[in-house]
Amino acid sequence: MKKLIETIKNIFKIEELRKRILYTLGLVLIYRFGSFVVIPGINPMELKAMSDQVAGNGLLGLLDIFSGGAFSNASIFALGIMPYISASIVIQLLGIVLPYFQKLQKEGESGRRKLNQWTRYLTIVVLLLQAPAYLTNLHMQLPDAAFVLGRNSFLFTVSATVVLIAGTMFVMWLGEKITDKGLGNGVSLIIMVGIVARLPRALSGELIKRFTESTGGLVMLVAELVLLFLVFMATIALVQAVRKIPVQYAKRIVGNKQYGGVRQYIPLKINAAGVMPIIFAQAIMMLPMFLQNVTWLQDVGWIRGMFTTLSNYMGFWYNLIFALMVIAFTYFYTAITVNPVMMAEDMKRNGGFIPGIKPGKKTSEYIDIIMTRITLPGSIFIAAVAILPAFATKLGIEHQFALFYGGTSLLILVGVILDTLKQIESYLLLRHYDGLMKTGRIKGRS
Repeated sequence: MKKLIETIKNIFKIEELRKRILYTLGLVLIYRFGSFVVIPGINPMELKAMSDQVAGNGLLGLLDIFSGGAFSNASIFALGIMPYISASIVIQLLGIVLPYFQKLQKEGESGRRKLNQWTRYLTIVVLLLQAPAYLTNLHMQLPDAAFVLGRNSFLFTVSATVVLIAGTMFVMWLGEKITDKGLGNGVSLIIMVGIVARLPRALSGELIKRFTESTGGLVMLVAELVLLFLVFMATIALVQAVRKIPVQYAKRIVGNKQYGGVRQYIPLKINAAGVMPIIFAQAIMMLPMFLQNVTWLQDVGWIRGMFTTLSNYMGFWYNLIFALMVIAFTYFYTAITVNPVMMAEDMKRNGGFIPGIKPGKKTSEYIDIIMTRITLPGSIFIAAVAILPAFATKLGIEHQFALFYGGTSLLILVGVILDTLKQIESYLLLRHYDGLMKTGRIKGRS
């Protein structure tokens, strides 16, 4: 405890770090305040039907967690930051197939700014699709009394669409400001804040269930918390796990100075794809839920049955297909983010080589083989994490609390916390203070 208090004092002694922390907290408070501001034209007293729908649907419940409850509150930030994430994923994929975007990725800072601009434009396009869809869902779920201007008011539809688009763009601006002048990655931090904001409500729901329904009481609750702690520890181990490849650099003498001649390591991450495979897989698994409402598909019995089966997030087939898709997307996204050919070329250009492996093509093949091997256990673990909430719900854990046992929310929580703590620790070490921990260093995701 004494060490913790001393560390906190050291953090606030550094003026720049103190300003960044306070700036970040200020913008996060603005975001949380906006999550409770209901869209103009909706009576907030009539939103219970929306909350009930979200509580009974695993996919919508996940969206509600990412938005910090703004989705079920019909808030001006209801769509959250997810449209921006979707646009970012599309831009990354375009970087694989279109030479123009490939060129921008290689142009450094100027290319990054252009890619960010394209991402913003695409975010507006995504919002023009998602905002009307969200309003349609509101019209289906809420009673007539919830709409001040009437259920079919054209003025409400247009104004609410503009408000939802402006809300998401403002949240995106907050995230960029946190990244520039605050602490950590702003977009990731906003998602994490939304996840953490739902934790007290989920935990209180689990407490009420345990002590009112005679389902184990305190003993069962303690067992659940211990299990949650073990899951967090295993996820941290996955996020930080690396396979180190030794690299020897040739010795060069320039004038009176010697360069190279040292051995370094290339850290290849077990989970190089991060949380993206789960996001990709969940996006595809949402399609049956939307397609089952298409009228002409309802007339075909086997299609209707298939969509019903794949819409049951607690079902065997849903979770099996979901897990297989996560494994497949892990390999796909790892192939996008890790380029063995470029790594081998950079190594050769700088006079480096892997002991026992010829530079050039042999080196790229060696790195590719290692990545293929270490990605398999990583992908299986990610798939297990993705379907853990379904198992937790089957064990009797309250649905909202079960979502914290795995999936996207768990990986985002662990990754963002590690990255933020790593940045704080770098400030402390730069000022000759001790790090956050007495022994070891926080590795983070990068």
